[in-house]
Amino acid sequence: MSKRLFVGNLSFEVSEEELRNAFAAWGATGATIPMNQSGRPKGFGYVDVAPEQAQAAIAEMQGKDLGGRPLDISEAKPRPELNTWGSRPPGGYGRGRGGYGGGGGRRW
Repeated sequence: MSKRLFVGNLSFEVSEEELRNAFAAWGATGATIPMNQSGRPKGFGYVDVAPEQAQAAIAEMQGKDLGGRPLDISEAKPRPELNTWGSRPPGGYGRGRGGYGGGGGRRW
């Protein structure tokens, strides 16, 4: 079993292989860089490392340069479960109400 790390501030030119190799000293077994709809990297990725090496990898790689940018490393958080409608729980500005709120204001 491995521990998944989130790698933020990733250069768009870094490949999954380069990302995995950067964490090889901590037992990296794989790396993933999500792409947007146009096929361009999103600027972050995930690396699977040996669980006993995760904290050492975070401490050593935090702020290190990879592809010309300082990395921002943390433990990856699990994605929220899908609700009965097949979507993730609401969040953001609308707080699940579909907008910024409002109402009750004065009309001009």
